[in-house]
Order: sequence, then structure tokens, then C-alpha cells
Amino acid sequence: MLKPVQVGNSGLMVSQLCLGTMNFGVPGQGHQGDWTLDLDRSREIFRTAIDHGLFYFDCADFYGIGASEQVVGRLLREMLPREEYVLATKVAMPMGANPNMVGLSRKHIFEGVDSSLKRLGMDYIDQLVIHRHPQAIPFHVSVPIEETLEALNDLVRMGKVLYLGGSSMFAWQFTELQMTAQRYGWARFISMQNHYNLVYREEEREMNPYCLTTGVGLTPWSPLARGILSGAYRGGFDNGTTPRSSGSDRKRTESLYLGQHNFPIAQRVEETAQKYGCTSAQVAIAWLLSKPGITAPVVGVSKPTQIEDLAKAVDIRLDGDDIDYLEALYRPLENLLSIGMS
Repeated sequence: MLKPVQVGNSGLMVSQLCLGTMNFGVPGQGHQGDWTLDLDRSREIFRTAIDHGLFYFDCADFYGIGASEQVVGRLLREMLPREEYVLATKVAMPMGANPNMVGLSRKHIFEGVDSSLKRLGMDYIDQLVIHRHPQAIPFHVSVPIEETLEALNDLVRMGKVLYLGGSSMFAWQFTELQMTAQRYGWARFISMQNHYNLVYREEEREMNPYCLTTGVGLTPWSPLARGILSGAYRGGFDNGTTPRSSGSDRKRTESLYLGQHNFPIAQRVEETAQKYGCTSAQVAIAWLLSKPGITAPVVGVSKPTQIEDLAKAVDIRLDGDDIDYLEALYRPLENLLSIGMS
């Protein structure tokens, strides 16, 4: 059973794992494509998650162009009283062709949040996450960070949003956002949802230490490296064994994981799993939870049994020698933010 944990030094409590909801929605709507689960196929996953103590859910307006929020909102309203779960959703990515339907301008933030609340069927969002930095959104002009931060602060003051979170950006950018918010007395970010796992560890250089020393909780996305660390690719990108790893989404995975060490590390994860009598996915999560500052990795699943499997990972304690063995093959990579978008 998952236990509640504190997000950084904020007052918000969440479960040790967060359920990512990118693959819930309407099949064919949005970029998810051939691995999206509809309402009925999603319901059992949500029920299983809740039964295992998971009450932290991560969504975004961009997932399915609103469809994910509709499914997530409906299922949560069916299953739990509002005060018994924590819901995060995101704003920034393109929601339409109009130039004002993207980015982190005051206009899009306000309109985006109102639209999210309608789709979710809720009065407030527990945590609003900016999907990327205000000056790094595709297909949109750069926005002064003061405009973004003031708009976010106003939403907090209005009660539409309770807490703020950030997602993948450079550490210097996040530092600037936090210091600017502090200067003006605006709401600051309590969490950073960054890209961090055994085959992509560049965040250990600056972002993770900064968050640890400033009381910001880390909620990493892609903790299983989109299936590489769970064995979905069986040693190579041409060997996908799931609808996601063998379908159109494989190209996105290849664009994120450019190192030569991906599958040798995945092999060591499998060896370690055999030693502990558990699964590769459990080892990858246990490794992540052994790192300082990690609050709740954002996990994606397509079956209820995967939730049951991952929930057991929080009780696995890896020996120091095994952690060293898992980490030994890693070699520095170019930060994905410097060559595109992580």
C-alpha cells in the first residue's frame, strides 16, 4: 500500500507514485494515437490505483486535446470525494490553431485553466504545472516571465489553483522563475516534473540539487524510459513488444534516448530484478526512489496489473553495490533541452 509523502517543503501531501494520464482519452484524438485507452478501459486502472493507495494524478490539457481531462475528471468524480485526491494538470502546449491558444501568456493561462476546469468538471485544480518554460514553448512567441508568473499567482489568489509546479527546463531558468516570484511576493513552484531515469541522468548535475536545497519536490516523468527499463523493447528499438513500443510512438522514444548505454543498462536492470525476485519496472522505480528529493515518480500504465506491480516497488530497498552496478555504465549525454525539447 502506497504511503502519503510531502511535496518538498509545501503543505501538500501526495501518494508515493503519481499516475500519469497521457494514455487515457479518446482513441485517435490527439497525439497519443494507437495506444490510447477510452473511458471504459481506463476505469479499472483508476480503481486499482485507488485501491493501492494512489491518490495523485497527473494530467494535461494537451493530452488528447482535452480528451484526457474529460476521462480523468469523470472517473475521479465517480470514485472519490474531491478532498481525497490530488489532481495536477498542465497548460502551455497548443490547443488549437489560433495563435492565442498556446503558450504562457496571461490570456492563454486564464482561458486554458477555465477550459480545463470545465472538462474536468471541477471547481479548482490542486496543482497547475506549466508544461515548459515561458520562453520555450513550440509555435509560440517568448513571454516575459513576469507576465506568466503574475497570471499564475492571480489564479492561486482566486482559488482556481492551489499549488504550482514546473516541468522540464534548464535549472537556471527555474531558478530565475523562483527568484522572480519571491521578489514580487508571488506564489512559487512547489515541484519540478523533470525527465529523470536510469538512462537519462543529466538532471543530477543541476536541477535535482537545486530542488533538493530549496525544498522543491521532484516528480520525474518517464521513470521507465518509455518502456526501455521495463523490457518493452527487448534489447533494441526494433523489438517493441507492446502497442506503444511497436507503434507510431516508438519514434518519440528514439528521439529522447540517444545514448549507446540504453539497452546495456536495461539488461543490468533485468539482472538485478532476477536477484531480488521482482520485475525490471520495480527495480527502475526503486532506484529512482532511492535518490534524494524524489517525491512521486509519474508512472504510465495500460493494465491494472502494472499498477499492482509498481505499487510494490516502493518497499524494495536496493543495496549500495546494486545501485553502483546499475549506474556504472552511464555516460554523459547532451542535455535534450539544448537540442530540442525533452
